[in-house]
Amino acid sequence: MYTKRIKTPLIAAASGLLFWAAAASAHHGWAWTESEQTEMTGTITEIFIGPPHPRLMINTTEGTWQVDLGNPRQTQEAGFVEGEASVGDTVLIRGHRSAKEEERIIKAVRATIKDKQYTFYPKLVLED
Repeated sequence: MYTKRIKTPLIAAASGLLFWAAAASAHHGWAWTESEQTEMTGTITEIFIGPPHPRLMINTTEGTWQVDLGNPRQTQEAGFVEGEASVGDTVLIRGHRSAKEEERIIKAVRATIKDKQYTFYPKLVLED
């Protein structure tokens, strides 16, 4: 009976941990993106700088897109910190779109705002 009392909460905790880990890793790495890079231009509607990934929301001719930037350290090292951009600014994004066509998410390798480039993944920038 004592063993049964320990197993049930332990199994529930392990299941919860596995679910959380799967959700947290959903958009980490590059496996979820298309292999080719693309560019898109839009107007910033929202700016979030914080973990797990700073991001922008932008309006484009294709609709609203979520732009995942580098992790907080990479984003800061790229020079993109509070005050570098404002809602309403035009942004040019170079990055990899989600491989799921219905998902409007792009992982940025570089963003250009007010003629200033912020490169989050310098080794991954491919020029056309």
